Amino acid sequence: MTDICFTPAKKLAQLIRSRKLSATEVMRAFIAQVERVNPQVNAIVTFVPELALKKAKEFDRKKNPGGPLAALPIAYKDLVSTRGIRTTKGSPLYRDHVPDADDAIVERLAAAGAITLGKTNTPEFGAGSQTFNAVFGATKNPYDPAKTCGGSSGGAAVAVATGMLPFADGSDLAASLRNPGNYCNVVGFRPTPGRVPAWPASNAWNTLSVLGPVARTVADAAFLFSAMAGPDPRVPTSCAEPGKNFARPLARDFRKTKIAWSRSLGGLPMDPRVSAVLEKQRGVFAALGCRIEEAEPDFSGATESFEALRALAFLQNHEQLYREHRAQLKQTVIWNIEQGLKLTPEAIARAETLRTQLFHRMRAFLTRYDFLLCPVNQLPPFPVDEEYPRRIAGTKLGNYLDWMKSCYYITITSHPAISVPAGFTSDPLPLPVGLQIVGRYGDDFGVLQLAHAFEQETRIWRQRPQIAAGLHRN
Repeated sequence: MTDICFTPAKKLAQLIRSRKLSATEVMRAFIAQVERVNPQVNAIVTFVPELALKKAKEFDRKKNPGGPLAALPIAYKDLVSTRGIRTTKGSPLYRDHVPDADDAIVERLAAAGAITLGKTNTPEFGAGSQTFNAVFGATKNPYDPAKTCGGSSGGAAVAVATGMLPFADGSDLAASLRNPGNYCNVVGFRPTPGRVPAWPASNAWNTLSVLGPVARTVADAAFLFSAMAGPDPRVPTSCAEPGKNFARPLARDFRKTKIAWSRSLGGLPMDPRVSAVLEKQRGVFAALGCRIEEAEPDFSGATESFEALRALAFLQNHEQLYREHRAQLKQTVIWNIEQGLKLTPEAIARAETLRTQLFHRMRAFLTRYDFLLCPVNQLPPFPVDEEYPRRIAGTKLGNYLDWMKSCYYITITSHPAISVPAGFTSDPLPLPVGLQIVGRYGDDFGVLQLAHAFEQETRIWRQRPQIAAGLHRN
């Protein structure tokens, strides 16, 4: 049964639809894997096996089961509201909160056939790229439990890496899909804003935060993404292109493709262990026939714009909680809200202007190159008991966001980006390192294709964590 848990999600769905495996058999395998592995990593924080088994049995009784996801299990990030299933947002204020309605992403994936198995851990209100909170504690890195798994979709990435889920949903504001993908040797894809509609939302026009998939392979990320993406009339920023367009084959000839290679995104401090791993992979793209040049966009103003607009979003989303329950919020959440309270109209206007300039500089840069390749994170996974790193390569950092610049520089441009497994450090317990692939605005499929081509050459995703050892590889 444990082999089922590491069967590619797309293949597993085909086996269920063809009745070569029953949905019940598959669900029992994943339940057993959660019961065996989760106590070691704390990734799934609300677990509903009885409900999931009931739904799987109902699926098996149907004569003509529909939906591409074919009764595959999913556990939603604990920021996502699930009707009748506890949703804490990682906050003591919501410790016992049970929503009476699903978010749009839950509606959509349920309609595609997915069955809810539980909820995955996240930092309080998703604040920070280190997954811990006062309700459930920390989620541990599956390759070294003394290290962080990243965040804020950390529970999702760990659950996928260890075979507790075939894939998972996540969200990304600063780095929250790419960072845990990078730290857990899985794929985390931040799509173009509007690809996956988010509803309900306090700001229907928000395009800084996006929803996207986590999976062990790029093909499985694209498979889940094809069910997640598509328009929603409740979300005015949603893209009109249907999600099924992302279910096409990913194979592509990349000969003569122009690649910009960036070691540090304009001089960000970079741990040499990260640089050493990524430099070894540069030749993979040459072997694919790509033309590689060292180049990078101008990210001037990225920090000012991102920090202001993030603070504005925190104020918009959490001001009432801050006014009524300040003492029960973690310090970084308080800091971000208070940064929002300090914003002047002039500062907000300047942040929006800078963001527009950054978009156009990246757009122009990617008329000269087809893709930008760069680090996901500036350092490998750090100790799980540290809230965030204070230094990188000897450089002192200013706040809890500074170590995420290699991701949020891309966020602020609104271009799609993916983290794909690229190797491991030479530490006594080797730690995962991912490569970030950035594409042209709206070219989500191209990003998936290049990531898939790289993955097919390197096969680094096959190196499973020790806690999943003994399972056959596919």
